[in-house]
Amino acid sequence: MNELEKKLNYSFKDIGLLNTALSHSSYANENKKLGEVCNERLEFLGDSILGVVTADYLYKNFPDMPEGQMTKTRSELVCEPSLHGVAQELNLGKYLRLGKGEEMGGGRTRPSIMADAVEAILAAVYLDGGIEEAAKIIKRFILVNVESGVKNHDYKTTLQEFVQKKNDQVLKYEMVDATGPDHAKTFVFRVLLNGEEIGEGVGRTKKEAEQNAARQALKELSK
Repeated sequence: MNELEKKLNYSFKDIGLLNTALSHSSYANENKKLGEVCNERLEFLGDSILGVVTADYLYKNFPDMPEGQMTKTRSELVCEPSLHGVAQELNLGKYLRLGKGEEMGGGRTRPSIMADAVEAILAAVYLDGGIEEAAKIIKRFILVNVESGVKNHDYKTTLQEFVQKKNDQVLKYEMVDATGPDHAKTFVFRVLLNGEEIGEGVGRTKKEAEQNAARQALKELSK
């Protein structure tokens, strides 16, 4: 367990919490007489902690992000594939406590079991050391790539989906200005909704300027 604690950069005061977080229901069922408990309740708590910390991070660090994109980004960060990736980084399968049948059935590499264990560990850290310690682990392993993910977000597609909630909506992008030498031009684009300007953006390429215009439009429409 010391090895896993080092990977998490957290030392448990109550190591029993970590043991429970790693205990699959199959293991607990086979060891009821020993008083073993599975990680399902911790998983439930960890799911909520992960959601709150992620939402708080997005809200505070991306003030221009529309609610719809916040929801989509959070879902991508807390989904099973994302948590499975964290489990692989921690080599979590090595530490899982499984029943004999689950062990033989490949439980140590099963994505759902590994993802559930990540959530359980987050809850265990929360109960042992508080929300700040749990948040440190979430930021280190899950939120570490959110900046690049948001930076590369397709705002034009998001805007198109947003306006299509109503019928007969027409979006149009127009170049307003282009300045500077050919090798270092700066472009200014605006985006029109049914002929009315709803956003303007600047970029070093036409595509970047259009994306920034769409981003600004989403900000205005979300007010």
